[in-house]
Amino acid sequence: MGSYAYKYCMCFTRKFRSPAADPPPDVRAAFLAAAAASGDGGLRRFLAQAQGEAPAEVDRILALLSSGGGGGGGGGGGIAARLVGPRPGPAPSLEDFFGFLFNADLNPPIATQVHHDMSAPFSHYYIYTGHNSYLTGNQLNSDSSDIPIIKALQRGVRVIELDMWPNSAKNNIDILHGGTLTAPVQIIKCLKSIKEYAFCASPYPLVITLEDHLTPDLQAKVAEMLVKTFGNLLYIPSSDPINEFPSPESLMKKIIISTKPPQEYKKFLKSKDNQNINGGLANLAEEGSLRRIDSNAEESDGKDELDDQDEDSSDEDDPKFQQETACEYRELITIHAGKPKGHLKDALKVDPDKVRRLSLSETQLAKATASHGADVIRFTQKNILRVYPKGTRINSSNYDPLNAWTHGAQMVAFNMQGHDKALRLMQGFFRANGGCGYVKKPDFLLRTGPNGEVFDPNASMPVKKTLKVKVYMGDGWRMDFSKTHFDTFSPPDFYTRVGIAGVRADCVMKKTRTIEDQWVPMWDEEFTFPLTVPELAVLRIEVHEYDMSEKHDFGGQTCLPVSELKQGIRAVPLHDRRGTRYKSVRLLMRFDFL
Repeated sequence: MGSYAYKYCMCFTRKFRSPAADPPPDVRAAFLAAAAASGDGGLRRFLAQAQGEAPAEVDRILALLSSGGGGGGGGGGGIAARLVGPRPGPAPSLEDFFGFLFNADLNPPIATQVHHDMSAPFSHYYIYTGHNSYLTGNQLNSDSSDIPIIKALQRGVRVIELDMWPNSAKNNIDILHGGTLTAPVQIIKCLKSIKEYAFCASPYPLVITLEDHLTPDLQAKVAEMLVKTFGNLLYIPSSDPINEFPSPESLMKKIIISTKPPQEYKKFLKSKDNQNINGGLANLAEEGSLRRIDSNAEESDGKDELDDQDEDSSDEDDPKFQQETACEYRELITIHAGKPKGHLKDALKVDPDKVRRLSLSETQLAKATASHGADVIRFTQKNILRVYPKGTRINSSNYDPLNAWTHGAQMVAFNMQGHDKALRLMQGFFRANGGCGYVKKPDFLLRTGPNGEVFDPNASMPVKKTLKVKVYMGDGWRMDFSKTHFDTFSPPDFYTRVGIAGVRADCVMKKTRTIEDQWVPMWDEEFTFPLTVPELAVLRIEVHEYDMSEKHDFGGQTCLPVSELKQGIRAVPLHDRRGTRYKSVRLLMRFDFL
């Protein structure tokens, strides 16, 4: 393994021997049990019993090993051949077995395939959703570009938001954050990039939410662009109103449009003019109102329109109106949105004959769930609720998504350029279901009792499941970082933080002891987490390097959906702050459910 030399005081050298990544005692015991059987029988039994793998997954792993498969993070073709190779032949060693267990590609902590039922309506799924997907940085003066859209699609995001405004000549469409200093990008550039990358990470439907600030002639131009650019990829719904959304499975490899029917913006402008004339803006701030006032208001999205449909007073069938609007544009809309009328309870009413999308800011959602939590859940059982960051998050930060998730909100829109803890939690949540961008909501959020009762996230609940997490060791920093990255004068002093993000009763963070001067830290510590709502819990894992005099250095992180965790000893790959997986850095951990 060699040693590492560090200079200090200008002329002295300190040498530290880097220890081998020796297998923990639990790995040794598992190997001895597996080695008692001949051929791949011991490994098969270990995978089925100790690791809890289904028979089909056991066959898949053994086939992968037989072919010499498995990427980075330990292990290789020779090890694989010895583990499952025919006898007589070289017997697998403890190092071979350890190499397999510590390989994050061969022995991951969660399933990598889609396994949820994808035949239910859209409203039954959480959908990986972006906010102002075109912005490269902050919400005030960053550039608009197709690059952030491409990056989001490559990460599996399934809802892209575009803000459409007339260009300076009023003859074409720009994408930008209105009312700010953000530089525009042409819509056609965004659409072409969306077409190229729409299904690079997931074959399930891509939703484009259009924030529409256009005149009818430009709406018609957008419709022409959508049809011409996307061709057969674009889903065009029937003209009849739908009382249930289609399923993700039925619309694979399709692009879906969600926006207000054109008359909604026209009606909003008219109502806004009347309000200004009457000096009535002040009364919009009364409690229960859902109207957005301006781009600086806390409840605002930084946009000028309202976000849900007044179904009862629609004039879309008025012949005079039909002549003034872009019929082609309206016919492309699958998920109808618009402005809510009146108070929260009215906005959350469920129409048995139509389904729709309602948008609320994080602040509005907090008010809605505090006063009408049951109504929010009932609404999301059939309709779609989109939640977006409040307008004061000009630095593209994000909010805690748990309140939205526990109330069934499907589209919890995040600033994907934010790179904060909330975004890392979002990334971890959507690693579920093979990372396809659609996660089936728990059954308890879709059920209604005989008296209309629904799940209450604030109720006191018993422990449903207990998760035991053992942190054995870590490795890979010596390959991915320079020897002085963490400490100029010695190897790093690593510790791990492990905890739960979920409903309030489940949230907790714990930490291991600090292992000093080791590139391959061995902790071998176990933690227990009682969970009341394991279906919505996310396991948070962070590694830090202790620094006595300064802020502790970041050594990697990941978030994993608890409902997807595989039991047994697992290799857990770590990611940087942006959510990009390190090439080599990983932890060896064990997960058990009681």
